[in-house]
Order: sequence, then C-alpha cells, then structure tokens
Amino acid sequence: MELIEIASADDARLDDYRALTDTALRAASEPEGGLYIAESAKVIERAVAAGHRPRSVMVQRRWVDGIRALLVDHDVPVYVVPDEVAEAVTGFAVHRGALASMHRPTLPSVAEIVADASLILLLEGIGDHTNVGAAFRAAAGLGADAVLVSPRCADPLYRRSVRVSMGTVFQVPWTRIDEWETGVADLHAAGIELAALALADDAVPLDAFARNRPARVALMMGSEGDGLSPEALASADTVVTIPMTGGVDSLNVASAAAVALWAVSR
Repeated sequence: MELIEIASADDARLDDYRALTDTALRAASEPEGGLYIAESAKVIERAVAAGHRPRSVMVQRRWVDGIRALLVDHDVPVYVVPDEVAEAVTGFAVHRGALASMHRPTLPSVAEIVADASLILLLEGIGDHTNVGAAFRAAAGLGADAVLVSPRCADPLYRRSVRVSMGTVFQVPWTRIDEWETGVADLHAAGIELAALALADDAVPLDAFARNRPARVALMMGSEGDGLSPEALASADTVVTIPMTGGVDSLNVASAAAVALWAVSR
C-alpha cells in the first residue's frame, strides 16, 4: 500500500472520485468503465473480503490507520487528502472518511447463482438506488440465498445502493438477468417457482402462501408506483399479496421485500 499526499482537488489522480453527486453521469459511466465506488471503511472491508479488487483509495488523514489495516495485502495507491479537498472533489462532506475506487467483478450467470438457492429475491425494474440497497439489506438479514436484478433495475454497485445496503451487496450472491425471458427460463429449468408480489383480485395472501411455500421460490418485487411489469406478472406461477389495513394498499418495495422474506423463510 502506497500513501500519497495530495493537496489539490484538481489533481487528475482523484478523477475516479469527482462529481459523485451527478447520478446520471455515474450510473452511465461506472458500468462501462468497470468501476464502482465503495464508501466508508466498513463497506470497503466487506468489498475486499468478498474478493473485489480496489484500484485506489481516497482517505482523510485521520482515517489512514484504519484503511492501512484493511489493505495490508493489496498493492494499491492511497491518496491522503485534507477534508476540504475530499469535499471539493466529491461535491459532498465525506463524513465516513474514505472512498475506494473498485474494479467491478465479472457477474456469474443466473444458473450459477441459483444452483443451490431455495429462496431468491428478484428485483424487477426498480430504478431507485436507495430501494435497491435496502432490498439487499433485507435479503442479507432475512435469509435470501441470492438476489437477481432485471435488465432495467438500478445498479446494486452504485454508491448510494452500496451505502444503504451497509455493504450487504457484497454478502449476498447476486447477478443481473440480461434478458427477461432467458432468465425466467433458467429459473424454471432449475425447478424454481416465481411468486409475484402484486395487487390482484385473485392474489394469494402472503401468510397462506408462506404456509405452503414451494421448496424453491423467487419472490419478484416491482418498482414504486407501477409495480411489476406485465411481462413479469405473466411469467409468475403465483401472485401473492401482503394484506393491508388502515386504507393503505401497499408498502414501500424494500419494506415489502423484508415482510415477504421474513414470512416465507419461517
């Protein structure tokens, strides 16, 4: 690990960390560039433990010792910067002390991810990074064996997703479905039933479904507002709903994922 003092926010070596508040730019450039940003020592630790490879780290002076311990086995430049430089580069106050530019791992196939999985969370068309991160945290904490994300789903490795998940995006095996029909075919070929969480007159209440849940099941969750797409609903073996009271018809998608995972895992 090489410590490099940088005193100017204009230094080109900090370009990976620049203007992270521009969501559209980062969402477009990170996948193509093969990089993502891990924020905070805890998240960096979980990423490294999962076998992900850092390209560089930007850290404030008071956090250097903690980062040194995490990267003892990695030959990576660590850019040590004053607080004001970190804020000028990123566009926000970096309270968590460190950001790491990480190489994106090659994602496995759907068949590989679900080979030994009995409970899967499938996120379809969820565009909000916060909801994706929260759903991953629910998956990690409530017993999901794997997470699948649809072609139109937000990036689990986007900085906000990783932060909200508390680094659990590195804990739960996951991959992206490249084409919906192919992914569904892979799930059915593995003997996995698809349960769509949606509002429908003929939907099965969650508690009844949980009592007789399939041995292997993927719980499909859709976006806020629109819910699951017609394509996703058409591919479902069962439609399941969470009974609600108080004039409320549904939960936030991450909350719904947590409730559904808790019910079927028990």
